[in-house]
Order: sequence, then C-alpha cells, then structure tokens
Amino acid sequence: MRIGFISTYPPIECGIATYTQYLTDALRGQKMDVYVVSHHGGNGKNVFTAFDYEDGDLAEKAFAIMTRLTPDVVHIQHEFGLYGKHFGVSVIPLILKFRLAGIPVVTTLHTVYDKIFDEHLIILTSIIENSDAILVHEPYQLEALKHYIKEKELLDKIHVIPHGAREVDPVENAKESLEISENTKVLLMLGYFRPTKGFERIIKLWHRIVEKHRVNDILLMVAGKIRGIEFRDYRNMLFNEINSSPARDSIKVVRGQISQDSFDTIISASDIVALPYSVSSQSGIVAHCLAFGKPIVTGNTPVMASLIEEIRAGLICNTDQDYVDNIDRILSDDDLRKEHSNNALRYVRDNISWSRIARRHIEIYETVVEPSILGIDNIWMD
Repeated sequence: MRIGFISTYPPIECGIATYTQYLTDALRGQKMDVYVVSHHGGNGKNVFTAFDYEDGDLAEKAFAIMTRLTPDVVHIQHEFGLYGKHFGVSVIPLILKFRLAGIPVVTTLHTVYDKIFDEHLIILTSIIENSDAILVHEPYQLEALKHYIKEKELLDKIHVIPHGAREVDPVENAKESLEISENTKVLLMLGYFRPTKGFERIIKLWHRIVEKHRVNDILLMVAGKIRGIEFRDYRNMLFNEINSSPARDSIKVVRGQISQDSFDTIISASDIVALPYSVSSQSGIVAHCLAFGKPIVTGNTPVMASLIEEIRAGLICNTDQDYVDNIDRILSDDDLRKEHSNNALRYVRDNISWSRIARRHIEIYETVVEPSILGIDNIWMD
C-alpha cells in the first residue's frame, strides 16, 4: 500500500513533525510505501516540501505534489496552526480536492479539547464530514466530539489510536554527561515554553520542595525553548522566576537546539518528570517520558489524569501542596519510583509501541482503500 502523508516534518521544530517521523518510520517497518508532502523546511526519506504555513494556495500546492506520488490513501496530520490563516481553514479545500479525485483521506485530529471553541468546531466538523476516516489519540476526545456532533454516520468514522511511544534503552551515564552527580535526584520539566504548560508553578514551589526533601541531593532541570518568537514574554517570566528563586542554586536550565540524542540524554538523566499543565489535549512529551520509564507528576486535566491513573505511572495533583508532597514522595521512595517506572515501560510495550500503533493505522487504511478485484497472487514492487 502506498500512503501519502501531509504534515510538518523534521527538522522543523514541531511535535507533529516528530510524531509523523516516528509513525512513517514504523509504517515502513511494516513494509508500507510511505511519502510525505511537507511544509518548507521538512527533509528526509521520500519527503517533498510543497508549501508554507500561510500560503494562499496551500491546498493546491499540497494536492498537486501529492497526486504525482499516486497514493492509495492520503493521511493528513491536523493541527489548527498548520494549514493557513483563519484557524487553518485551507485544510478543507485540500481534503475536498482529494475527494473529487477519488483518493481516500484519513485525518488525525491532534488537538481536540473537552470544550470545543466555535471556530474550532466549524473546522473540525467539515474535516469529519469530508474525510473517510478520523483518528484521535484519547477516548475523551471522542467523547468531546460526540457532545457536539450528533450524526451517527459521522461519529462512526472516528477511531481512537493512542500516541505512539518508542521502545528505547536509556542513555548510559546521562547524568555524568550533563555534569550531574549520580547521587542527585533530578526533577525534569521539558518542552516548548508556553503558558498552558504551567512551568512557573513548579519553579515557584521549588524552594518548598527543597526544604521538605531531606533524603537526597535534588535538582530541578528545566529543558526547553520558545518556538520562533511566540511566548517570548512567558519565557522571560520563567527566567526571572528562576533568577529570584531562593533555591536557584539547585536549578539547572538546558537551552539551545536540542537534538534527538540530547533530548534522550536529558530524559535519561531525570528521575521524575513534572508536567503541571493547565490545558492539554494530548502530549508527545508524555509518550517520551513513558518510553524511558519516568514517573510523571501532573495536574488534574482530563487527558493527563485519565492516562496516569490508568497506567499508574505517576501522581495527580490538584493543589500546590499536592505538588510539593507528591514530588517529595516519589523522589524519596525508590521502590515507588521503580514501580511507576515499570508500569510505564509495560504500558508502552503492551499498548503503544510504534510497531503496534503502525499496525492499527494499517487496519484503518484498509477500511477506506478500495480492495483489489484481482484474484491471484500479487507481486508488489517498492
């Protein structure tokens, strides 16, 4: 089967770019023939750059390149900021062009909140109406769509496939490479800086955590950056909070371009991860944390709470005191930390490894691609 992806793609700095890279690699591991039509800046095997984020003719450019690749099915990775102005409305004519050409479309909706804004609902409804199949990552996202969309034939198109995770070994001597003592317990906050991440909450609480924790030397490591120039004020606020922290001597900030190897080293060097999100739909960072068996301390947003409670790979917090107590508890209790870690690794192996996720995608593709009428054995050539 030949699968054409339309998505941002590395080395573009974007969570969906990374997601698409892992998924396409996993599909190739299942002997699928995969091509990607990307925004300018993408690069890789069978990756063709065709358009920029706000091109007025984005849909025509993407369609023209993709149809030359003669896909059996097109898989669009959707996020509101990827397909032009007005909440990415250009994705709609793009899907319609494939529909008119008789090419089935599967669309993954990466952002569906439990309460959907009117502008988002206009776009999402049109995507669902005109795609052959829809994928979301979390059960609550399906439930949210059911609240707004009542037509059974549309809801029947929607399938839940979790965000995939790697099966990967931790980086050896990770703490040493970051000049951290092996005896120091590390709390990590990782990802792009934006207000909904809530990183400032942990920074403000850090001195209280240091005062409470008496078992080990501890360190708060903050690794991230802004994307482009967005949220520059928020980043500066974070840095000012770090500068003024009474416990700033036990805070380390990792800056700069973080390659995949560096990313893996940073996670490997941590003992637990704090994700104090105030809003979340799904998180690639969570998948990476689970892949490395890192316990997570997080806020009580629907997606985070349901996932962590199901896996038992961390603790949920409602209040500042919860964060102080839960972080101290996991850092202090080696057996609890190991239990959460093993639960995370088991969940990845049994449920969301990329090989499993790729096979589930293929099952969806097979439902929308017209089966061959040929009744004899086929020889497929790549």
